[in-house]
Amino acid sequence: MTQEEARYRIALMGTRGIPARYGGFETFAEQLSTRLVARGHEVIVYGRCKFNQKWGARETLNGVERRETPTIFHKYLETPLHALTSALDLLSQKVDAVLLCNGANSPLAPIILCKRVPLVINVDGIERNRAKWNWAGKAWYLLGEHCSVWFATRVVSDAKVIAEYYLNAYGVDSTVIPYGVHPVRRPPGATLGQFGLQKGRYILYVSRLEPENNALGVIQAYKMLKTDMPLVIVGDAPYADDYKRKLREEAAGLNVVFTGYQFGEAYQEFQSNCYVYIQATEVGGTHPALIESMSYGNCVISNGTPENIEVVGDAGLVFEKNDFADLSKLLSGVLESPERVAELGKRASERVTQHYSWDSVVSRYEELIGSLIARKNGAAEPKRENLNAA
Repeated sequence: MTQEEARYRIALMGTRGIPARYGGFETFAEQLSTRLVARGHEVIVYGRCKFNQKWGARETLNGVERRETPTIFHKYLETPLHALTSALDLLSQKVDAVLLCNGANSPLAPIILCKRVPLVINVDGIERNRAKWNWAGKAWYLLGEHCSVWFATRVVSDAKVIAEYYLNAYGVDSTVIPYGVHPVRRPPGATLGQFGLQKGRYILYVSRLEPENNALGVIQAYKMLKTDMPLVIVGDAPYADDYKRKLREEAAGLNVVFTGYQFGEAYQEFQSNCYVYIQATEVGGTHPALIESMSYGNCVISNGTPENIEVVGDAGLVFEKNDFADLSKLLSGVLESPERVAELGKRASERVTQHYSWDSVVSRYEELIGSLIARKNGAAEPKRENLNAA
């Protein structure tokens, strides 16, 4: 299908842009946008740049138009300022609908509403609960929750737990659409070699290195183990130098490998070859790294939050919330039972294949956006599946 024949022109806003080089929303933006383009739609994905760099369209990525607008790269200014500049840029673009990621961008949504097109807001988790925010950051995220409810044509939650929160707190019945997975399995190669790792001989943790993601607790749990299997910490974070220094101090003298950010083939190689995977986050909805690891057939051990329990079900192990002594006990058990690790990995793969395929996720966004555009235009809505299906 050519661009002239494309069904919808959609703007995807609120992330750091594509290709994915930061976190879950960027992976979501890349997967959703490229797959929508493959289905014949036109998609603009907004990214971030400095004020002394070029505004506007850049090269395409797999048919997706990338537009960058400026911001100041500061912990508290980066997201709201980019929400402002991208919303102003959108006023000059022709679009049929807008998908805005992250409720922190919602206070700027009134500018987007000037386009008079459907606005879908993916609110993410309850971000104001993150320990990294001071009172001003928490207040902004609380404002973002209210603005998401006030201004969105439709609110999207990525987990049933988040949908229940918005229903109970604001009386809003949001559409539940999780993240998806598309595992690319890779044999051990240059990436593992770079860090001196062997297939099936390391414990994997992936997350941004921020306090509520509990890398410190994971290292403390690892310290209680008697094992020669290294703990591999994949991730990094801007604006978190003090916390990262604390992690390295805690890991001193231990067999802990810090790899920094890893994406693409390197990330796939880490996920493809670990012995067990730890998800220690305590804030957020559906965490992409968790369902990705499950899709690789890994045995997963997750922090006992409602969101993580919703994803894992009976296909993984759960430690009491933020009880890292309990995590250590579970790790000790799986290190002594390769058969159990294999069985849980098989169940994990089957579970995410059933509930978290990217094709299903993209279809549900496509159906939702199409129905909202049709309603705006007074046309008959396209036939829809149950968008809140698990």
